[in-house]
Amino acid sequence: MTIVPMRDLKNTVEIERKCKEENGPVFVTKNGYGRLVVMDMEFYERLINKVHNDNPTIREFDFSSLEISHKDITE
Repeated sequence: MTIVPMRDLKNTVEIERKCKEENGPVFVTKNGYGRLVVMDMEFYERLINKVHNDNPTIREFDFSSLEISHKDITE
């Protein structure tokens, strides 16, 4: 498990490398408390597929409705 302080997010190349090496989430702290989770897209997709396949209730949920674009976030 990798934990980094918020200020390390400035170095995006290093965060990306840690996500790839960890093959899982990188936890980001602010003032010593958990604040964010950053993960590689491949890991995220595997995680969502596993949750989707293992849980009948979630299996019925339409995850395509969660797709958002950069434009959606910045508006």
